[in-house]
Amino acid sequence: MGLLTKCSCVVSCLFSGWAFTFISIANCSVDPSELSVDVAGKRPVSPASGPGFLHSLSLSSAFPDDLEVSEYCMKMLHIYGERYVTYANCLVSYARPVKVCQNCYSDFISLKEIYTNISSDQLGPGNVSCHDSLMRSDRLMLLYTLFNKLDEIWISAECTQCLTGDQEALSNETVYFMASLNQSLSCFQQHQSNHSELCKACKASYKRLNELYGRMEKNQTLCIDLEDAMNVTRRLWSINYNCSMPREETVPVIAVSSFMLFLPIIFYLSSFLHSEQKKRKLIHPKRAKSSSSLMNIQDKFS
Repeated sequence: MGLLTKCSCVVSCLFSGWAFTFISIANCSVDPSELSVDVAGKRPVSPASGPGFLHSLSLSSAFPDDLEVSEYCMKMLHIYGERYVTYANCLVSYARPVKVCQNCYSDFISLKEIYTNISSDQLGPGNVSCHDSLMRSDRLMLLYTLFNKLDEIWISAECTQCLTGDQEALSNETVYFMASLNQSLSCFQQHQSNHSELCKACKASYKRLNELYGRMEKNQTLCIDLEDAMNVTRRLWSINYNCSMPREETVPVIAVSSFMLFLPIIFYLSSFLHSEQKKRKLIHPKRAKSSSSLMNIQDKFS
């Protein structure tokens, strides 16, 4: 054996003008035969500092083969990641104005499909199931958490109410509403230079749009896209263009309010008339007439 050398490592670092020196002395006990010389041949280089040193630290290389994720499951994981990114990008792209339901439903269906394949116990090629290795192998359960967050957004947006039963296309009600909305917006665009003329020319189309929205709200066929579009249209009509439209429910409200206002007057008037009719009349009692028999009785006793 050759001579063994001891090595000491001195690390100096500068931070904000201050110098800190950390000295670590370790018995490296490196055999000179294991040292290699750099290209210039001037200083020895340890194999630990070679280009493959960091790669050799990979923990996965130390795992046994039976604990490794199968090639099929890794392929499913890669597909899941691609579809997840595609759907997330679609949500961000159509966040304002909100058009996520009409533009991102196909991406969500694709993501849900691959998630269902991974989370189910269905066996793939080679009788391999990815449920345990990808879904339940650690406490974090990252794939489940990621999908659950996006699924909550989809449910909160109520996108299924704007789609067909198989969720592969927009429903007929949604398409008809969007056509009516575009008709009103086109009318706004044509008369936006004259707001008074806009209120007259676009009143009919705007009224039909409001009636359609009310029916869809009762039938629960609205999603976040239609709600947001209608809110923007109403702000344009009432705030930007300063238009107004009497609502049908104002007539019964005024009638009921008027009745409640005159109700005390009617009450007191009826009470007064009723008291006049029921006044009690005084009845004068008749005086008793003196009889001769009573006088005779009194004379006897006297």
